[in-house]
Amino acid sequence: MTALTTIQFTSATKRFAGRGNNIHTAVDAVDLLITAESRIGIVGESGSGKSTMVRMMVGLEGPSEGSVEFRGRSISALGRGDMRQFRREVQLVAQDTSSSFDPRRTLRDSIRRPVLELLGLKGSAADDAVDATVHSLDLDPSLTQRFPHQVSGGQRQRFAIARALVVNPKIIICDEAVSALDVSVQGSVLNLLKQHCENNEAGLVFVSHGLPATAFISEELIVMYQGNIVERGRTEDVIFSSTHEYTRTLIDAYRTTSDTPHKPGPRLTKVTA
Repeated sequence: MTALTTIQFTSATKRFAGRGNNIHTAVDAVDLLITAESRIGIVGESGSGKSTMVRMMVGLEGPSEGSVEFRGRSISALGRGDMRQFRREVQLVAQDTSSSFDPRRTLRDSIRRPVLELLGLKGSAADDAVDATVHSLDLDPSLTQRFPHQVSGGQRQRFAIARALVVNPKIIICDEAVSALDVSVQGSVLNLLKQHCENNEAGLVFVSHGLPATAFISEELIVMYQGNIVERGRTEDVIFSSTHEYTRTLIDAYRTTSDTPHKPGPRLTKVTA
């Protein structure tokens, strides 16, 4: 039987050295299980620890204490072959696309690379995979012949999403993945991500400071504050029956902003049957 794709945090803590003898705890004793069935949203302000958690999920940071495991093995201890499998099953969509794309490669070359390395497809089969994924994100495949600086920031962000989706990962981690997109485009991309996860039985971790997008795409919502998970549960329960003061502050701040003239946005509305 094939082992399930899982990323598991067990009392995972991450500390960094600060000024002088100070130690900063970015993530404090977090427990979290991510599977191919997960639809998890993680929301919090800058400095809440959510970006450090993302780096731990993909092996860019190891925990100072506790563990972060992929299929029951420490991510930081994975060998070359296991890391290749990890990259095949877990893909990250980061916010900073200006540095995540090689400026010397066309967008097609960058999206095609994981197809060659992780799926082993070549020639027309690789190109077909690229074109199908790019088209699914409402992008013109001919744009892939351009270099990253030759497309808009919003287009580049969608190409970054395409690069992650092209290998059909089992877990997709989005770190501020739609923040560079116009509000009018965000909704369509979020719907496409949702549809992709449902059609391909893929899990999703959506990390953002933006509450509406996070609430829209998630089934489980986690609120982080000062390195701690201060609230978690079904998304609707957290939004409409929050118990932590910080969660209520986030919700109230969004509602105030969305009611401000010249700053239109979707409202947090409870869905009833």
